[in-house]
Amino acid sequence: MATDGMLTVESLRTLVDADEIDTVVMAFTDHYGRLVGKRFDGHFFLDEGVSAGTHSCNYLLTVDMEMEPMAGFAYASWEQGYGDFHLVPDLNTLRRAAWLPGTALVLCDLVDVETHAPVSVAPRSILRRQLDRAADHGLTVMAASELEFFLYGDSYRQAHAKGYANLEHAGWYIEDYHLMQGARVESFVGAVRRNLRHSGVPVENSKGEWGRGQHEINVRYADALSMADRHVIFKQCLKETADAQSVSVTFMAKPHTEEAGSSCHIHLSLWEGESNAFAGDHELGAMQVSDRFRWFLGGWMRYLNDLMVMYAPTINSYKRYQDLSWAPTRVAWARDNRTAGFRVVGQGPSLRIECRIPGADVNPYLAYAASIAAGLAGIEQQIEPPEMFVGDVYSEADLPHVPQTLELATAELRSSPMARQALGDDVVDHYVRAAEVEIEAARRAVTDFERARYFERI
Repeated sequence: MATDGMLTVESLRTLVDADEIDTVVMAFTDHYGRLVGKRFDGHFFLDEGVSAGTHSCNYLLTVDMEMEPMAGFAYASWEQGYGDFHLVPDLNTLRRAAWLPGTALVLCDLVDVETHAPVSVAPRSILRRQLDRAADHGLTVMAASELEFFLYGDSYRQAHAKGYANLEHAGWYIEDYHLMQGARVESFVGAVRRNLRHSGVPVENSKGEWGRGQHEINVRYADALSMADRHVIFKQCLKETADAQSVSVTFMAKPHTEEAGSSCHIHLSLWEGESNAFAGDHELGAMQVSDRFRWFLGGWMRYLNDLMVMYAPTINSYKRYQDLSWAPTRVAWARDNRTAGFRVVGQGPSLRIECRIPGADVNPYLAYAASIAAGLAGIEQQIEPPEMFVGDVYSEADLPHVPQTLELATAELRSSPMARQALGDDVVDHYVRAAEVEIEAARRAVTDFERARYFERI
C-alpha cells in the first residue's frame, strides 16, 4: 500500500473493508477553480463508481460565484434544459483526503454523455489538449505553483457575519521569513503540511510572507497535469483544515488595500525524455539556453495580454498589480529579478521560467494551459524574446504594462486569433462570457469604498 497517501483501487478496497475509509469524494473544478462533486459511500464507489463514474448537471460550468446559472453560455442554458455530463474518475489521482476522517478523493475528467468526447470547455480538458500539443513536439511540461494565502483568527462564519471586514490577521507585523511569526501559526500550517503529505501532495517547505498573516507553502513540482491537480487539492485542504480549526484563509489576489497581494508564481520547464529542453548552448543574458527556451519565452511574453483572463480571472485580480508591491506591473524578463513579470532561475537541468503574473485566485488548469499554448506558439513561430532587462522594472515606464482591468483583458481574449487557434472558439467564447459575468456583477455592486467616500461628503 502506498505510504504517501496515493491509493490504488486494491489498496482502497482494503481500507474500505477495514472501515478505515468509508467515503470517496469524486471531484472536478468549475471555471473558478473550485472543487465541486459528490461524496460516495466507499463500497458503492468500488462497486459502481470506479467503472461507471457518475453524472452531474452541466450547469456547473455556467454558474457565477453564487451558483446562479448565467445566461449567454453556448455550452449549457435553460433553453437546452441543463442536462448532465459524465464524471470519469482519473484513478491516477486516487488518494486519501487526510484532512477529513475516513475519506478518499479522486479527481475526474468531464465527458459528454452522448458523444463520449471530453467536455471541451472543462478546465482539465483544456489543459490536457495543450499537453497533447506539447507531446506532438516530443515535449513533457513540468510545473510548480507557488501559492500564497492570508490566515485569520476568525472562522469563515464569523468572517461572513463581519462582512469580511476588520478580520483578525494571524500576524500583526510583516513576517516575511520570520520564524517566530511562523511558529505562532504552526498549529495550522504544520497541520496543513502533514495533511498534504498524507494526501499524496509532497510539501517542500512553508514560510511567512510579506503581509500580516500571509504565508506560503511550497509543493514539490511535477508534470503539469499532476501539479494542477495538486494545486486544487492544496486549496481544498487548506480551506477545510481552516474550517475544522475555526480559522479562515483566503486566496483572493488582493484581500486588503494596505497589504501585499497573494500570488501564484508559475514555474515551468520543458523536458525531452530525461533532459531539460530549456538547457542548451545558445548565449542569452549570460546563460546557456536552447532555441526552444528562447522561443517559448518569446511566445509566452508576446501572447500574455491575449491570455491574461486565464491568469487574472476576477475584478479583484487586477488590484494586485501595483508598483513596488512585489507583484509585477510590466512585461519584461530578467535573470533572478523579482521586479520582472518573467524571472528566469536555475541552470542546466534546473533551468526554468517563473511567471510572477498570476494571483492566488487563478484556476491552475487554465493558467498552465495558457502558458503552454503561448509558449508553443512561440516555438512554432520562432518568436524571439526582447532583450533581458537589468535593473528595477517598476521604474521603466516605457515597458508594456500588464492589462490593468478585467474589461481590457476580456477584450484582448475575445479578439485574439492566437487564443482561438490554440484553445478553440468554444473555449475562448466560454471564458469571455465567464469574465463578462464577473464584470457585470461588479458594475451592479455598491462597495464599502463608495459608502466611505460618498455617504456623508457628496
